[in-house]
Amino acid sequence: MIVLGRITAPFGVRGWIKIQTYGDDPQALAKMPRWWLAPEEQATEAAWQPKLLAECKPHGKGLVARFADIEDCNAAEKMIGLYIGAPREALPKTDKNEFYWADLVGLEVDNLAGERLGRVAELVRAGAHEVLDVRDESGNQRLLPFVAAVVKEVDLVGRRIQVDWERDW
Repeated sequence: MIVLGRITAPFGVRGWIKIQTYGDDPQALAKMPRWWLAPEEQATEAAWQPKLLAECKPHGKGLVARFADIEDCNAAEKMIGLYIGAPREALPKTDKNEFYWADLVGLEVDNLAGERLGRVAELVRAGAHEVLDVRDESGNQRLLPFVAAVVKEVDLVGRRIQVDWERDW
């Protein structure tokens, strides 16, 4: 399952919920007729339960949505904190130089000199752009902006990212 967002709050009194999306294209999530929900981001496959989406629309930087079987604020409140995901095969294909965050986590990171900087532990949304949280074997952290000036190549098949970043920065 690929985690795409999280339910943050009820919205109104008719069962709508607010969604914090984890991608740069919330509309892609809005186009999916079915979402899968789980209480934990790293939930087992069996914990993800499908829900039929009734309506979804943009709201601020996120989305608001309503499920077919949720009709009031009380039911919506019980959904706060649930994660939204989808099986990989239900997701749209990515364009060149577009990646799902889940595909980047765990990749080895090397600089242009061939020095290993660590492994991607997670991605962080930091306003203007995303940031790679890279950890080495000692647990040292490097925060690298996920922008073209820094990230030179992402090789999903080879499980590595090449960056223009010095080891001592």
